[in-house]
Amino acid sequence: MQASVGDKLLMHGRTVGQHDRTAEITEVLGENGTPPYRVRFDDDGHEALMSPGPDSVVRHHEKS
Repeated sequence: MQASVGDKLLMHGRTVGQHDRTAEITEVLGENGTPPYRVRFDDDGHEALMSPGPDSVVRHHEKS
């Protein structure tokens, strides 16, 4: 998994009734875009340090 600052991280819910969550990647701490990432969740603004698992997808930020 590789990401850049500004990309979105989509984490799929793992159980029935658990919603998907999205977060903006604010800092990449691994080498060459690899985890861990510092993220800010879109729904509540909570910040966390994450090493996403296989249930997560990076949505790359479109550069203008």
